[in-house]
Amino acid sequence: MKLTILKDNLKKGLNYVEKVTGKNLSLPILSNILLKTDKNFLYLAGTDLEIAIQYWSLAKIEKEGNIVVPGKILSTFISFLKDQKINISSKKDILIIETNKNKTQIKGFNPDEFPIIPQIQSPYFIEISPKKFIEGLNQVVEIVSISQMRPEITGLLLVFSKEGIKIVGTDSFRLAEKKICISTKLNSEKKCILPKKTAKELISSFTDRKQKIKICFTENQIMFESRMEELEHPEIQIISRLIDGEYPNYQGVIPKSFSTQILVEKEEFIRYLKTASLFVDRNNEIKLIIEPKNKEVEIKVQNPEVGENISYLPAEIKGEKLEISFNWKFLLDGLMNIKSNQVVIKFNGDEGPALMESSGEEKDYIYIVMPIKPT
Repeated sequence: MKLTILKDNLKKGLNYVEKVTGKNLSLPILSNILLKTDKNFLYLAGTDLEIAIQYWSLAKIEKEGNIVVPGKILSTFISFLKDQKINISSKKDILIIETNKNKTQIKGFNPDEFPIIPQIQSPYFIEISPKKFIEGLNQVVEIVSISQMRPEITGLLLVFSKEGIKIVGTDSFRLAEKKICISTKLNSEKKCILPKKTAKELISSFTDRKQKIKICFTENQIMFESRMEELEHPEIQIISRLIDGEYPNYQGVIPKSFSTQILVEKEEFIRYLKTASLFVDRNNEIKLIIEPKNKEVEIKVQNPEVGENISYLPAEIKGEKLEISFNWKFLLDGLMNIKSNQVVIKFNGDEGPALMESSGEEKDYIYIVMPIKPT
């Protein structure tokens, strides 16, 4: 292998790929990165067997070849170089890096030992704006729980249909659903469960991307691809396994009718919650007292060890009087993910789930939270 590449281009690719490498005592090859020439590109790949990241960068290729080298060593070393032009070659299992002021050899490994990264070939694919998709993941991903007993809820449900994409997450105490409209749509509905780890990696890798994300999936795997700005060629691909199992019928949890409804200013409610949090006990419990005759919600918290706090949140109120308790952190998470300045919260008694949504016309995000049942 022999090629010339710009340092910034190589470093950019290594930053993506190295994230899925790490120490693995049973399979030490997984701490390495595969470098391979691919026509006019240098191809980089890393995997932990659950997620694989592939990256292509333009390079001047003089001789084809491939090699596997330790990811952390290579990435850190390249970041220390000052020269922009880097010459890379390999001799047997040695990677040779040369610049005007430096010549370095890094011991590598036989590329035949590197795991085969699956190629996703499927007629089912869509394209979506990275801004819309990453925003949707951010609004849902932190709600997803880690559960060995119920692996199907340890990921995000993705529903692809004629209407667009739905992203759903739950931890059994709360649930979020984000709807995204897209221009390319499937003729039939497809569902899959995306691991939380993969969702976090997508957020990390695609947040600043400008090109549309292509999503292609099979029964067991899914691929997310972003192409180069200047060429019709993939720049980065993230391939992930999918979680087996049937996602719970979450739509049955979403209330269809409500006995009480309030409209509040989001930022003011957030400020009141954070103030009340100073006085909560280990259960993080706060009480909301909603009286339709008044135009405010009483937020009350008592803690024998700390003290008491009562505040009054201005609100438009419809329906029945209600006293209901919540984990304040769960309420805060919902408020933080709603984009409008005002929030509608709908209640169905003191034991039923509450629904939070935007006050505007665009109802593309809902957040369901269970109350703390009265004792």
